[in-house]
Parts: sequence; C-alpha cells; structure tokens
Amino acid sequence: MGLMSKILGESGGSRHKDDYVEIDSGNVDTTAAGVSMEVRIAKIGDKQDVIDIKDAVYDGDVVIADITRHTTQDRTMEHITDELKQVANEVGGDIAQKGDDQLIITPHGVAINRDPLGQ
Repeated sequence: MGLMSKILGESGGSRHKDDYVEIDSGNVDTTAAGVSMEVRIAKIGDKQDVIDIKDAVYDGDVVIADITRHTTQDRTMEHITDELKQVANEVGGDIAQKGDDQLIITPHGVAINRDPLGQ
C-alpha cells in the first residue's frame, strides 16, 4: 500500500485514527508563523457530521471526508453534498468527489485540480 493510499484510503472499508502512520517530519516546524491551514480527515455517517466539516472549512482547513457509508445516489448523501457545495461557494473554495468514497472540500484560495498527476 502506497503512502497516498494510507493518507486517502482505498475504496471500501473505514478509516480510524490508528490507521494513519505518524511520519517523522525531522526539522519541519509545523507551528511556524504563517502556517494557518490544516488538512483534516472526516467521516460522514449522518447529517450531524457535516457541522464539524463546515466549521473546519470556515476556519480555513481542507477536509477530506470519507463517505463510504453512503452511496452517491443516497438521498441523504445528496443533501449532505448540496450543503457542502454551498459552504465551498460561500467561502470561495472548491469541492470535488474522488471516486465513490471521498469528498474533498477546500477553503478560499485552494482549488482542486481534477487532472490526475502523471497522466
């Protein structure tokens, strides 16, 4: 399993905090001035989970949300996606779905390039 598969997950299954591997960042100072954005990982189980995602995006963070509990045709998922699209539009960010298992929501100033690298 590659690094990106560990970060973003593979299709199917669910992810837990224990599934992520801590990587020694060496001399990188993650508290340096000017570092104001984080990449947050979320799981959408029901509409209540959207509140934390919205808060994170409003705070300027990128959110990668696991939506494996829902199908893309699921009525609840349609409502959740519409709500998150509205948030992305409000903050001037972006939103994209990666496969059937993830949504990526970004804040102002962060666009999602839909062209895969290396292709």
